[in-house]
Amino acid sequence: MGSVDLIAACLDSIRQIGDEIADALVYLDAGTLEAFQFIGAFPLLLELGARAICSLENASPLDAAAEWHSSFAHPARKIVVITSRLLSDAHRYILRCLGNHGTISHCTVLTAISEVGHSAYVDSPFGPDAFREYETLLTQDHEELLKKYEKSDEHKDTTFYTGKDFTSDGGRYSNWESGVHYGSNSESSPTKKDLFADESSQLETKGKRLSVTVTHFPMIFSPISSRTFVLPSEGTMAESCLSNHHEDSLSPGLPPISTGRSFDGDEIPPGVTLTAQFLYHLASKMDLKLDIFSLGDTSKVIGKLMMDMSSLYDVGRNKRSAGLLIVDRTLDLLTPCFHGDSFLDRMLSSLTRKEGTSSYFVSKNPQTPSKHSEATVKRIPLDIKVPFEKVFSKEEPKSRTSMLPESIMSFVSGWNSAEVESEVTWLPDYADKAHDDKLSSQHGSLNGSFLSNYAGVCYLESLLDRGAKDGLMLIKKWLMEALQHEKLSFPSKGRQGAASVSELHSMVQMLSRDQLSLVRNRGVIQLALAAEMALQEPQSSRWDAFTSAERILSVTSAETTQSLASELRDFINTSTSVESHKQANKTESSQGLLSFQDVLLLTIIGYILAGENFPTSIAGGLFSWEDERSLKDIVVDSILDRPSSVKLRFLVGLENELEAKARPKDGDKSNDSIEASKSTDDFDDQWDSWGDDDDNTDDQKDEAYGDMQLKLEVRDRVDQLFKFFHNLSSMRLRNQTLGEGLAALSRFETDIYSRKGLLYKLLLAVLARYDIPGLEYHSSAVGRLFKSGLGRFGLGQSKPSFGDQSILIVFVVGGINALEVREVMKAISDSSRPDVELILGGTTLLTPDDMFELMLGSSSFS
Repeated sequence: MGSVDLIAACLDSIRQIGDEIADALVYLDAGTLEAFQFIGAFPLLLELGARAICSLENASPLDAAAEWHSSFAHPARKIVVITSRLLSDAHRYILRCLGNHGTISHCTVLTAISEVGHSAYVDSPFGPDAFREYETLLTQDHEELLKKYEKSDEHKDTTFYTGKDFTSDGGRYSNWESGVHYGSNSESSPTKKDLFADESSQLETKGKRLSVTVTHFPMIFSPISSRTFVLPSEGTMAESCLSNHHEDSLSPGLPPISTGRSFDGDEIPPGVTLTAQFLYHLASKMDLKLDIFSLGDTSKVIGKLMMDMSSLYDVGRNKRSAGLLIVDRTLDLLTPCFHGDSFLDRMLSSLTRKEGTSSYFVSKNPQTPSKHSEATVKRIPLDIKVPFEKVFSKEEPKSRTSMLPESIMSFVSGWNSAEVESEVTWLPDYADKAHDDKLSSQHGSLNGSFLSNYAGVCYLESLLDRGAKDGLMLIKKWLMEALQHEKLSFPSKGRQGAASVSELHSMVQMLSRDQLSLVRNRGVIQLALAAEMALQEPQSSRWDAFTSAERILSVTSAETTQSLASELRDFINTSTSVESHKQANKTESSQGLLSFQDVLLLTIIGYILAGENFPTSIAGGLFSWEDERSLKDIVVDSILDRPSSVKLRFLVGLENELEAKARPKDGDKSNDSIEASKSTDDFDDQWDSWGDDDDNTDDQKDEAYGDMQLKLEVRDRVDQLFKFFHNLSSMRLRNQTLGEGLAALSRFETDIYSRKGLLYKLLLAVLARYDIPGLEYHSSAVGRLFKSGLGRFGLGQSKPSFGDQSILIVFVVGGINALEVREVMKAISDSSRPDVELILGGTTLLTPDDMFELMLGSSSFS
């Protein structure tokens, strides 16, 4: 059998639905769009016969006009919707698609969440027979809207329906913010007629009942490479809570601290259930028979749920054996918080992302109120935008020898026109101004998204195990090969192999001189532009400042807690002075210096390091009372000194007071300059105003009282913040067995200056067949049979080892980061079994900024 390839498996699953795709309008939601972009699925969808590939959230009647095949002689009769969300969440968008096209007679909905997942999700309105229930619901809602349209058709040409028009069960569970256009005379139609001018086709479909089919399509995930994947950022599985709000929880998007306490059935968060469902169906689609292992309380629950779903039929089939290791992210929070030497990690942290679809929400069932709905997880989309307008810099000659910018602007203006007949009014002004802001302001028109598969070339996979310098050299090598293929010569400067950002930019400009060269080499051009943005200022200096600070904390944490507390105080004081400098002189840049939010992330790192190096001090506090009191005072003073620059979740409710305190500070600076210019000769003129001193004194007392109240409120919030830090530092002591297992892995830590993450040490241990305390094996159905039956006769089955398998899958509940991908690749090469096929997956792809948002930012518990 061949090796495991996630990208090929995803493409094969799309081919299996080729009959549904053929001659259909294909609608993808935001999560599916992200997943399909990574694998390069759009050419395959068109090859299978799709009329057009459209956005589900931005559906329009004009979608039917964007046909990629001229052979279609009849209007669209089929719609295929592929969604990564609950059916109740996507319902209003699917209705909008049906309302936009009056000739549709069949609708196929492919969802990443199974029927069991829908019924197990507490906030879902559907039961065990979720797919059939939704087929009935969608048909009823569609027919009801058609009847309303037919009644109003005699009076109006266009009918616009809003939320109050939807009276079905689905409408009660959804907030219908956007209307749905029904009928052929939609106001969005440019010619006020059907796009095919075939009224008979609409009359034909009016008398037929809409046919709806709902099918489970589990292969919706984002493969970063053929062996690395994460869940779609805007899908329900990634956005569902992994932890309920209690004393052991850190964030809705992270598993709680492992304490050894078992979950009750009602306490299982929805994200845990959906993760178990996904892993089970992924293994089934890839014909893998799993031996399941878990490390951490949440991973243990997922393993048990997967075993409850397994059956003798699953095990008895002819499948390849594989080992699945599920790990809690909270067992190693340091690795995703660190700014390590990973080229891809630097790009992810520096580049802009597509804005998330804010119109989505979790549909709540009013009959089953749930505490799971209170917290939400906002995942930043992995749809990374690389602006291509940097290719056309102002250094280019204005001789109009290249028509590429003008061609791009012609396409953009025509596509974004309000009506087909509209004239292009602004194009002539941009024929020689490709660098103008208008070119870059078009939403996504000149932005490229990262793909794992560029026509068979996997650039991202090659960059996963590269540091910053090696990644830059690899991109330079690809650019040189592209220049040779285009028969262009580039004078190489400097020593052989060295690469600079300016050198990459010059090579990119050479490759972008004409349209064909730009299209042929778009993959490597995009990566070169991304590298240029990631390594330019101020991103580069900020990353280096983080790296230096984290190295200092790592060294001092091995000495004494007093020295660690002193370093943290210095970082906070430095960040406060930086903020003051930025406010006082906005014209000067403070490149490379860390903000107050950045220092809070460093404080999290410092407390976790202290908990690992001084575990016996946790009972009485990691730091002395004086050290921690001074840290709290500095944090409180930093918040009060620059309240306008602090936007943190633990300060929710104090925004107005902090903003009010910030205004006088800004005004005092201008007042001081005014009073300094006044002369003191008008002393006699101010004699009459001395009687008002008592009133001013009262106002000053009130202001001082208000300031003291605000300071006390901020101090209370900071006390809660440091309790959160204490939870982070005590993670290893909350579960003694697990703490012993993590401590035992320290034997694989060779150098304090080059810290390795948990996954690296864990893989080396299991491949060397070490016993790890806390690592639990979940027996398969056959194993349970032998244990209960044949085990009585001495034929019991021995406990397998995770490292015995030739195919290993490691899934991190809560997410992975690019540095870990690099480290697990090195772990395989450093082990005695380099022939092992390793697949690494996680809930999402994390950056240090994402970790801050999860613990203290927008996705944290308030």
